[in-house]
Amino acid sequence: MEKFISFDEIKKSLEKRETDCRAIVNHYLQNIKTKAHLNAFVEVYEESALQQADLVDQKLAEGKAGKLAGMVIGIKDVLCYTGHEANASSNILKGFQSQFTTTAIQRLLTEDAIIIGRLNCDEFGMGSSNENSAHGKVLNALDETRVPGGSSGGSAVAVQANLCTTSLGTDTGGSVRQPAAFTGIIGMKPTYSRVSRWGLIAYASSFDTIGVFSRTVKDNALVMEIMAGHDEFDSTSSRKPVFAYSELLHFEKKAKIAYLKETIESHALQPEIKANTLSVLEKLKEEGHEVKEVDFPLLDYILPTYYILTTAEASSNLSRFDGVKYGYRTPNAHNLESMYKLTRTEGFGDEVKRRIMLGTFVLSASYYDAYFTKAQKVRRLIKDFTENLLNDFDYIIMPTTPSTAFKFGEHSDDPVAMYLEDLFTVQASVSGVPAISLPNGKDQKGMPIGLQVIANSFKEAELYAFSNYLTELTT
Repeated sequence: MEKFISFDEIKKSLEKRETDCRAIVNHYLQNIKTKAHLNAFVEVYEESALQQADLVDQKLAEGKAGKLAGMVIGIKDVLCYTGHEANASSNILKGFQSQFTTTAIQRLLTEDAIIIGRLNCDEFGMGSSNENSAHGKVLNALDETRVPGGSSGGSAVAVQANLCTTSLGTDTGGSVRQPAAFTGIIGMKPTYSRVSRWGLIAYASSFDTIGVFSRTVKDNALVMEIMAGHDEFDSTSSRKPVFAYSELLHFEKKAKIAYLKETIESHALQPEIKANTLSVLEKLKEEGHEVKEVDFPLLDYILPTYYILTTAEASSNLSRFDGVKYGYRTPNAHNLESMYKLTRTEGFGDEVKRRIMLGTFVLSASYYDAYFTKAQKVRRLIKDFTENLLNDFDYIIMPTTPSTAFKFGEHSDDPVAMYLEDLFTVQASVSGVPAISLPNGKDQKGMPIGLQVIANSFKEAELYAFSNYLTELTT
């Protein structure tokens, strides 16, 4: 079977009866086995995926199939799926079986998507390299000595290596966009509240969003339009209407585009990424779009604000994992207090423990106002500044990452250097606005470069249309 680049190709093949869903699933299952060394999947749902394929084939024969009939999707190991294990790539949840299905996944299943397995990630979504997983590291298919990005590294590599059609990740501070950039595919983070978080194992509840990896903008838009919308199980989900994003990809207008001076002039920015970003901006000018350099004086405050707030929320959210009701419980305890301490000490990995301790510190009585309260105020300033900028401009363009995929172990002993990998992605997360990473060429070593585009809240339709236009302009 030929490699399918897009869902449109799958649909055409099904319509012509050149293949069926069972054959498509078997094709991906074979690829997963062949490329098992990449460690993208932590569990493959072979039996249930083939059963679902047969059901969808029957629906196709009866003319009753949903919009996603034939699409094979992988899900990040922080998303619950009834009857299947979900452990956030952490030993503390080893063996935990989901009692319900994430709303976003259920909506995809309702439209006859086929879920093929769960994907490796940094533990509880905490990391930028996928080196913090209890299941071991994920390899970048383009260069197996380099990281795929994180925390949704498995989700990115699954699409990159043709192990599924699309995949779901989660983005708290760049965990969809950064791995998309490192693997040369498309990664979308929607507006916070656009997609229900029901069934997502929480890291930082006011930042977490479910995002999509794909090879084409249209596939990404289709999955997003089906997942998005209000959910009665998630009181933070928006009631704003959801548009048919995949049908609104035509872009004709002349756009007003801002690029942040501080990102282009950053000393951390790899020269090839700077050159490729400026090249896109120049092409946009040549096409008649208004492109303007703007100052963003708060850039230096975004990363510390993000890490203060997310570690505080992580400290609170992860307090529930104590060995009492579910998950790992230490066999070495001699009383209740030692059971709590040893369970968490043995169950959590180093990076998760580091962030819990940071979060507990900033929430402590002596430092709450000095750190947490102040960070919330700065978050408001960043959000207001970003939204005001997006009221004046249609889009903000910047590099997705300061560098291309780095080698394994390069930042392992330097948490600050690892955190700096999120330098350009956290603005959209702190502000809650949608952002997408698009492929933008390669560096001298052949590693992909990502271009990030940010739009105002709930402007996903416009963002997808402009992104579709950009991919055509740059290829």
